[in-house]
Amino acid sequence: MKKFDTISCEELMTEPMKPVQFFVDGLITSGLYILAGYPKVGKSWLALDICLSVATGRDVLSAQTIKGTALYLCLEDSKARMQDRLYDLTCEPADSLHFALIADKIGSGIEEQIDSFVKQHPDTRIIFIDTLQKDRRTSKDNAYAADYDELSALKTVADKLEIAIVLVHHLRKTKDADPFNMISGTTGISGCVDGSFVLIKSNRIEHKATLYCTGRDIEDKKIELEFRNKRWTVTDEIEPKAPDTFSFAVHDLMLELKEFCGTATELCALMKNKYGTEQFPNWLTRDLIQHSYEMKSYGVEFIYKRSNGQRLVTLKYIPDSDGSDGKMLMTADLKYA
Repeated sequence: MKKFDTISCEELMTEPMKPVQFFVDGLITSGLYILAGYPKVGKSWLALDICLSVATGRDVLSAQTIKGTALYLCLEDSKARMQDRLYDLTCEPADSLHFALIADKIGSGIEEQIDSFVKQHPDTRIIFIDTLQKDRRTSKDNAYAADYDELSALKTVADKLEIAIVLVHHLRKTKDADPFNMISGTTGISGCVDGSFVLIKSNRIEHKATLYCTGRDIEDKKIELEFRNKRWTVTDEIEPKAPDTFSFAVHDLMLELKEFCGTATELCALMKNKYGTEQFPNWLTRDLIQHSYEMKSYGVEFIYKRSNGQRLVTLKYIPDSDGSDGKMLMTADLKYA
């Protein structure tokens, strides 16, 4: 009988993981997403703006983007309409933005088409499919199973290629206190995707709307928007995130020590002596593990292992591997907290 390939709790908690990379900061990382709204609410304008923003590396919805190739499958539009919309948003062609007006159905070739496109454009960040319904096969199967199975095929592609696939979709007419319950289809859709966005106007003739956001890697939030110059613009104030200075703090400490091997408690004492900040050893260990990739980019190697019944932290600074020539990365007034 085949056995489970298991991993212990300690191994899981001490294995350095690659940090989540957001293509649209705080909103979209790799995986499968739904962008839903009523007809003519402005979903396609938002989809096009996000694609254009990623392709040019500019902010969208007051969030930074990581520049890369974007693909917009505008399956309900003509070339003439897409040209008009592009000229409404920009006068400069974006080399990294591509369009397709026809695509195979889910389970009948679109997965291979996406794979082929990403092989031609390895810096692909995001693909919009507008709309989901246009790309679905008709099915007489159980509705929940059909929804889940179809979307699972796209999620598998997104996960394998480490890209974001966003499906533009509709809302049902029935109102609900929870906007995500209004997404058309069964709960198999929301259960399969990594994140959902619901765009709801206050009323049809106004140019204001709320974007409701939820997902596995994003915080639940709602963003107030206004449609200005064919572009959805954030109207509410968004508090800036406090800078994460942990990796910088470890880097600066290791510039002095060059190498450290000891317990997390001993490292806490060194950090407190340098920065005057109290921290618990288990929290420090967690931060070291979760920042290990970032610290490595700054020239600090990290190893965490058990030896003679003790859990030991090893940190080693590799000169010039961070490109800093040994200079301090933190400014004098930036304190680790």
